[in-house]
Amino acid sequence: MDDRIPSLAHHDCNSGASLNDCCPRDPSIGCDRDRDSNAEPQSRVAERRHDVVSPQPRENTPADVQPEPVRGFIHSVETCGTVDGPGLRYVMFLSGCPLRCQYCHNPDAQGKPHGEVRTADSVIEEVLRYRNFIRRGGLTISGGEPMMQMEFVHEVFRRAKAEGIHTALDTSGFLGHRASDEMLESVDLVLLDIKGSDPQIYRETTGVSLQPTLDFARRLSDLGKSMWIRFVLVPGLTDDESNVRGVAQLVAGLSGVERVEILPFHKLGESKYEQLGMRYQLHQTPEPTDEQVARCREIFALEGVTMH
Repeated sequence: MDDRIPSLAHHDCNSGASLNDCCPRDPSIGCDRDRDSNAEPQSRVAERRHDVVSPQPRENTPADVQPEPVRGFIHSVETCGTVDGPGLRYVMFLSGCPLRCQYCHNPDAQGKPHGEVRTADSVIEEVLRYRNFIRRGGLTISGGEPMMQMEFVHEVFRRAKAEGIHTALDTSGFLGHRASDEMLESVDLVLLDIKGSDPQIYRETTGVSLQPTLDFARRLSDLGKSMWIRFVLVPGLTDDESNVRGVAQLVAGLSGVERVEILPFHKLGESKYEQLGMRYQLHQTPEPTDEQVARCREIFALEGVTMH
């Protein structure tokens, strides 16, 4: 077990941030913990933010000097994915995430980006090997939270679009403020996880604030960006009818929503928590019944949201 595992232990920060890998005083990850007199200067914080994986090329780089390749930290890859966007897809999961979702099935991807380092060039080369298989699908970048590695995601998507490959971004939207309009132009579809509508339930579920995701959803709507909305139904956590209805009302007010998916909670990632020495908070939580899922779908339908 490598030396990053102890950093995955929960601490008592009342901001909701659970890992010391993500600085509780870094406003870019939305922590609202009060700064004290000994707070680290923001210039120092900015120097070690984790979303920038490789340096930006200098504007005055001589023509005979090649810029540094853009690199990213990869958690895993699924070469024939069928659930993360339309068609058969190459799905790349990045490591690094500021959220601490109780039902997270990749807790080893939490915290700062880590793991296998790949260049954007090598990723595109591999994706192109599957071109014949994914020609009616495309490339999806998921996580973790992809927007922790924004430069890498932008470069991979930019290169994929140049090759005529459909692109999809799977995100919580929490770091949506980091995405430039130019970057979003390289994204054909956003798979947006809206994990709740009640701020208190959302923070209990994820450890972070709801507002950044709401802001990003409305921005995508204003841009006319195609979206698939995902909502995870967890008995005793996200299944409160007022919470479900709030999500449905939000979705009903968005433009560009092509699909809404109700994802029943499952425990497929529970064993990873044991391996990491982490407590799995939903050990006693049952998976939702067919009736509970049907009721959730009914609430969305009553709010005018077409289900798939």
